[in-house]
Amino acid sequence: MDFSIWDIMTDLGLISLLLLLGMILRAKVGLLQRSFMPASIIAGVLGLALGPNGFGLIPFSDLIGNYPGVLIAVVFAALPLSTEKFKWSEVINKVGGLWSYSQIIMLLMWGGGLLFALVLLVPLFDVHNGFGLILAAGFVGGHGTAAAIGDAFAQQGWEEATSLAMTSATIGAVLAIVVGLLLIKSSANKGQTNYISSFNELPEELRTGLLPESKRESMGNDTVSSISIDPLVFHLAIVVLVTTIGYYLSVFGESLYANLAIPAFSLSFLSGLILMQMMQAVKVDQYIDKGIMSKIGGSATDILVAFGIASINLTVVANNIVPFTILILFGIAFAFFFYRFVSQLYFQENWFEKGIFTFGWITGAVAMGIALLRIVDPKLKSKTLDEFGLAYIPMAPVEILVITFAPLFILSGQHWLFTIITIGASIAIFIFSYYRRWIKFNIKENA
Repeated sequence: MDFSIWDIMTDLGLISLLLLLGMILRAKVGLLQRSFMPASIIAGVLGLALGPNGFGLIPFSDLIGNYPGVLIAVVFAALPLSTEKFKWSEVINKVGGLWSYSQIIMLLMWGGGLLFALVLLVPLFDVHNGFGLILAAGFVGGHGTAAAIGDAFAQQGWEEATSLAMTSATIGAVLAIVVGLLLIKSSANKGQTNYISSFNELPEELRTGLLPESKRESMGNDTVSSISIDPLVFHLAIVVLVTTIGYYLSVFGESLYANLAIPAFSLSFLSGLILMQMMQAVKVDQYIDKGIMSKIGGSATDILVAFGIASINLTVVANNIVPFTILILFGIAFAFFFYRFVSQLYFQENWFEKGIFTFGWITGAVAMGIALLRIVDPKLKSKTLDEFGLAYIPMAPVEILVITFAPLFILSGQHWLFTIITIGASIAIFIFSYYRRWIKFNIKENA
């Protein structure tokens, strides 16, 4: 295949055009505003429809399906470099209940989805043993995790995984909003909300995505002088270096043992974590601006989402449409059960707000959870986001481990062991929650 560096540049230029078009459509089209769809998803859908997997009007190169695997490594490399310091005592004492609830539903979505597929879908439809992981890869993690899981499986021969996982993430984002809005309307009529607000009362910027001057914030602070190096280039250099180290470690692992295919994104995360610890030890971490690092990771995620959706192979989805649909329906039912019943066991105050937020992020990633929360709690008085930020700190390493090793378990024939570990861990956390009195069985209908 003839390749030029301009192939990458033109691909980025075309996806940038679609991202800008998606932003404009979100700002101007009422239907898209009500859907809360990010511009990256709109861009990806346009790329899918008009690109090589659709009508072929946009001349993407043959590399379009390779970008998500690279970009997810960038996202994970930036993650430990953008995390603030914390105290474990603050996490356990303040948000133990929310952590327990969120960790359980996350693990059960992975293990339960796999178990459901192994028991029902694999025997009936002869799908891959890892088919059940497609649910959590798309719903819980969104397009970033979908890219990671898809890339891990693709390296070992199951190339259909990427298209299925990306489709799962896209459908999950749509269902999170559609079902979430229906739940909000129903619960408001029953008086189960504390801070309910109609869509028309939401701030203009939440609907259009455009910030007025009075609400604009700085992306970050300069930590080095531009006389020496531009601050953005400094931060980008660190992230790209960490990503490259992760990639070389992955290649080195495969050279030692052919079946040892640890994904580059996991090793990039580990490299970033070690680098951050080293910088903190010599007290130079002050030169890393967490805001800029977070923006770098967020930027890579937007481009990843757009490329990921645009590269979906619709033929693969069509060939698996029946088992795929059944798996998605199971995921929605599972998330609804936790929202409607389990959330009331954990949250004696603001159970609806916390429950609907968790429903949003467990089906359509955190962005969709925030969108639903801002509808029912526009001023964020329930403190759900603040608490989730702390609760996610101990959840992050667990998620990294699951994303890293889930494909390895499947590919080594240990799929049943993976279900036992994830479901067993969920049961243990539930018992621990009861012991710590985070769970109370006096359910209240009203929030």
